[in-house]
Amino acid sequence: MPHFQEKRHQPADDYGRPRQQLQPRNRHLNPFEKHLVAATGEFVGTFLFLFFGYAGHLMVLDQGQATSSGSRIIYISLAYGFSLLVTVWAFYRISGGLFNPAVTLGMCLAGQLPWLRAAFLLPAQLIACMCAGAVVKVMFPGDIAAINTTLAPGMNLAQGVFAEMFFTSYLVFVVLMLAAEKSKDTFIAPIGIGLSLFVAEIPGVYYTGGSLNPARSFGCAVAAPSFPGYHWIYWVGPLLGALIAAGYYRFVKFCHYEEANPGQDNATAPPEV
Repeated sequence: MPHFQEKRHQPADDYGRPRQQLQPRNRHLNPFEKHLVAATGEFVGTFLFLFFGYAGHLMVLDQGQATSSGSRIIYISLAYGFSLLVTVWAFYRISGGLFNPAVTLGMCLAGQLPWLRAAFLLPAQLIACMCAGAVVKVMFPGDIAAINTTLAPGMNLAQGVFAEMFFTSYLVFVVLMLAAEKSKDTFIAPIGIGLSLFVAEIPGVYYTGGSLNPARSFGCAVAAPSFPGYHWIYWVGPLLGALIAAGYYRFVKFCHYEEANPGQDNATAPPEV
């Protein structure tokens, strides 16, 4: 009798096509390769975040005659806030979705990011911000120097430094509590991070230009090229803000903040204090 070989049934997808079987990996990334992959994610993510932020900012300024001053501030804040929200959500599995030297410093100071990883991420962020500024300058009409971070009339240097410090400390602390500190709402941390930037940008765009990120100020200034004489405040202010946020984060962790307001991640009612 002829021998019939039994035909094995291959699993199929929703369209009836054979589903490809994933082969087990025989090799995993070594530590150096992990840092490189994270750096590529940080480069692409920072580029996209600032590309859409810069482009949206420039568009609002180009359409300035059609909108009021207050509306322009809201639109610019939305451009940066929602660009960060979406890009962080897409890239946090690859690099952590930091896109900001101040956030990177805050994560290191808080003990949530190895300093060696930061040594790979920081150059990627700075190179990406320059690339984003250059591409926006070439692709869109308008003067990219107009989106430089500058102080409002009446703001002195000390006020600018401290304003940027407080704006950035707010952003960094939100990152630490929603993303670095794991909880049941960590998966929606990008929403809170993007909204925190949007909230801080509302006063920030008017009074200081709303940097909160040395890379944001550096990229467009290099592309212009045009640096305000007080460009340094957009490095000192955010880095001080990262220090404050990390310091308070370590304080509440040391004090076991979970015991002060227990049950926040439980479905049942917390016990009475």
